[in-house]
Amino acid sequence: MEIHKKTGLYFGTFNPVHIGHIIIANHFAEHSDLDEIWLVVTPHNPFKKKNTLLPDHHRLEMVFRATEELEKIKPSDIEFKLPQPNYTVNTLAHLQEKYPGREFCLIMGEDNLKGLHKWKNYEVILQQHAVYVYPRISPTPDPSPLQDHPRVHKVEAPVIEISSTAIRQDIKVGKNVTPLLHPRVWEYIDQMNFYRQG
Repeated sequence: MEIHKKTGLYFGTFNPVHIGHIIIANHFAEHSDLDEIWLVVTPHNPFKKKNTLLPDHHRLEMVFRATEELEKIKPSDIEFKLPQPNYTVNTLAHLQEKYPGREFCLIMGEDNLKGLHKWKNYEVILQQHAVYVYPRISPTPDPSPLQDHPRVHKVEAPVIEISSTAIRQDIKVGKNVTPLLHPRVWEYIDQMNFYRQG
């Protein structure tokens, strides 16, 4: 059995992964008790029509490129192998079974915490997993009903407001987005001609 490792799961479509994602992941890797951070690429939900979402393997490749020099941050395609549509509670159960030596925690922004009580089996998630929350600038100041839950830990991470949607829109109209992306991620987007049509 592998050595006990506290692993933070940072879920996202990463369409594309940008420096904001990496700054947050690295902050948790360096300034919390988490040993490793996994960037879990969320697969395309076959029941949702989303033409702007790149195929799963391309988004995973970009996360791989953005993190390969960072020892504590890894890409994860774990959800690609699970039946769709999938729920976080199922992913966590699958991971716990596959890696019994690890303790898995969730990483999410304050905005996502506000909706956590609506997730499928959220009570089970909170019973078995800690949730690490980073600050977001939120248009709605209403606190989350779970903000004082003993399993919810707020981490004073940098507030990063970079949007993948805005990056895609800028690429489409030919603006320079290179400061917002890891050079190898931009290289891949440029080579593959992503986000320019449509």
